[in-house]
Amino acid sequence: MSSSDRSRAVDLTRTYEVRTYGCQMNVHDSERLSGLLEGAGYVRAPEGSDGDADVVVFNTCAVRENADNRLYGNLGRLAPMKTKRPGMQIAVGGCLAQKDRDTIVKRAPWVDVVFGTHNIGKLPVLLERARVQEEAQVEIAESLEAFPSTLPTRRESAYAAWVSISVGCNNTCTFCIVPALRGKEKDRRTGDILAEIDALVAEGVSEITLLGQNVNAYGSDIGDREAFSKLLRACGKIDGLERVRFTSPHPRDFTDDVIAAMAETPNVMPQLHMPMQSGSDTVLKAMRRSYRQDRYLGIIDKVRASIPHAAITTDIIVGFPGETEEDFEQTLHAVREARFAQAFTFQYSKRPGTPAATMEGQIPKEVVQERYMRLSALQEEISWDENKKQVGRTLELMVAEGEGRKDGATHRLSGRAPDNRLVHFTKPDAEVRPGDVVTVEITYAAPHHLLAEGPALDVRRTRAGDAWEKRNAAEAAKPAGVMLGLPQIGVPEPLPVATGSGCGLD
Repeated sequence: MSSSDRSRAVDLTRTYEVRTYGCQMNVHDSERLSGLLEGAGYVRAPEGSDGDADVVVFNTCAVRENADNRLYGNLGRLAPMKTKRPGMQIAVGGCLAQKDRDTIVKRAPWVDVVFGTHNIGKLPVLLERARVQEEAQVEIAESLEAFPSTLPTRRESAYAAWVSISVGCNNTCTFCIVPALRGKEKDRRTGDILAEIDALVAEGVSEITLLGQNVNAYGSDIGDREAFSKLLRACGKIDGLERVRFTSPHPRDFTDDVIAAMAETPNVMPQLHMPMQSGSDTVLKAMRRSYRQDRYLGIIDKVRASIPHAAITTDIIVGFPGETEEDFEQTLHAVREARFAQAFTFQYSKRPGTPAATMEGQIPKEVVQERYMRLSALQEEISWDENKKQVGRTLELMVAEGEGRKDGATHRLSGRAPDNRLVHFTKPDAEVRPGDVVTVEITYAAPHHLLAEGPALDVRRTRAGDAWEKRNAAEAAKPAGVMLGLPQIGVPEPLPVATGSGCGLD
């Protein structure tokens, strides 16, 4: 191909941008949306394009009271850009699209496509149909058409991957709208899950995170209460799979066989993120959570007895309707007893369409804020104390990229310990790539990270590092004008840090 022909080909390339809001399930879906678009011939717009793409996709979340305001504000900012760029298309998917349906096109008539949580695989077809027919396409499926993991993907990491094992949720928590938008729980076949993991490992992936709205309820479709623990043990037999994580389990379904599988399967990491939501039995009942404080703390005791170095994290909602000062003190008590490595604390926010949104006893914002600050201060103190216990330990870190904002200035690199704690370490003399494994001794602890200031004790080059290197070389070899920009490489975030109430995957 001559340079002029190549230039014309580049000019004809349509770019895309996917903006993701909400939980890990949305992050997982967005990787599939990117894969679908690239399979249809689109290329990713450079980082920082800020809407300057031919197709902009919003993968939305509906768990907060102001979710729709945020979406329409962003859509409004794109309206004049679309007017200036004939052929530009805007698509809205995810939970808010599933909930609002036709309302989106009525409020933002410049939107071209609206699709739901059950039919993300239709996005390229709907975009083309909107282009040809020159009118908005709204298609919301009422049931799942295909598991997200069966669709093409553009993974953000060369060495770590999400693997969906179920979708939907059978719980009826009064603060959560997810079951209404993602439907009842539906499990994937175990053989399909393991086949996907095998394929990922063959590509160089060394860490996978099993993903579900209620991940440890896996097997409810067939009535097998031990299906999840069996899946964890099966993951332990996959050669080349170094780390297995999962999110998020529900205390109701957390059985002893899962604890045993975690303790006895070497590649299942000593990490547990289990949402507590509240320490008050009264509030838990109002939330329609099917456990009480004693049950929750009892699970933690069993986990620590079997896995002494496990890092346990949680979600907590402050200011749920009807929460009294005595209820809140019960939450503080539970936090002191649990000794969480980290807690993602949320101020209660009404979710339209949930029972809690219309409950009596809505708490004044200033009261919620004051309780939130007290809880945050307590957890900060506990997190720091728990991190100090790591000083002097020798840990194997999986090297990440982009997780240490000051790494360039401090001449350090960053990685994740087996329990998912973030560790910044002195850059070794030997070449180290994301996905490689470095052994270090922890010398200092802060509330939210650890430091290893001495020289690395060992550097192990891995197939995952090879995969990262190969991927970056392929990106660099793309012709000018079609560069996708460097992907954000690193293990999937354990949970997004949010400033308001969020459902998480609980």
